[in-house]
Amino acid sequence: MSVPSRYLRAAGAHAEIDMDAHNDGAFILSIGGAQQSHVDLADPRNVFYEYLRRIANVLDVFKPAGEPIRVLHLGAGALTLARYVQATRPGSRQVAVERERELLAFVVEHLPLPPGTDCELLVEDASDTLAACTEGAFDAVVLDVFSGADGATELATPEVYRLLTRAAAPGGVVLVNVGDDPPLTFAREQARLLLETGYDVAALGETAMFTGQHAGNIVLAASTWWNPAWTAPLAAAGPHPAALLTGADYTDFAGRKR
Repeated sequence: MSVPSRYLRAAGAHAEIDMDAHNDGAFILSIGGAQQSHVDLADPRNVFYEYLRRIANVLDVFKPAGEPIRVLHLGAGALTLARYVQATRPGSRQVAVERERELLAFVVEHLPLPPGTDCELLVEDASDTLAACTEGAFDAVVLDVFSGADGATELATPEVYRLLTRAAAPGGVVLVNVGDDPPLTFAREQARLLLETGYDVAALGETAMFTGQHAGNIVLAASTWWNPAWTAPLAAAGPHPAALLTGADYTDFAGRKR
């Protein structure tokens, strides 16, 4: 069986969609031979990547279960999280932003969104979207473009973080995925920048990540006020072994003086 492929001009690489050999109804999006996204069309609630599962867990707890929300996705990938929100919170209004034009068209052609999904797809830079965004327009803002200090560095600025929090409604959340290598200098810097917006911030990840000795992903979750009722269910939800840093522990990780 042939594998769908599309050349991405901006990335200078081919995108491919393969079937997941271990999960019927699931597919893997790769770019330049590196796996980027996993989509389970049979059950969009099945989120395979650990960092994305942690983001999904926050989206589960910050509002009552099943309540529709407004979500801005900066970095669309295969729209895995948009599918999850539609499955768990039907009626949600979503916007997904991707600057790679060919990628969005390729994904929706071969991995169409479920019927009834209200998700506007925009081809533009995330910074432009944020600059034009109405204050408080979204209940959740998800930034998923960082893969170490060499990726999307134009977004790793105090101004972008200010715009991220500005786009979130009162009681909403800002979620940032940061991939990094030891000693996590870039991830710690992003943690500090988000903290300096004045928001209450938590960090979620595999326990060993916070030693600074392993490569991987850390999810930063920010709100105007971190509800203590979120902490226990998030810690229990994993994926395990899981750690969730708040308060002084988060400040220590970010390297900011208390």
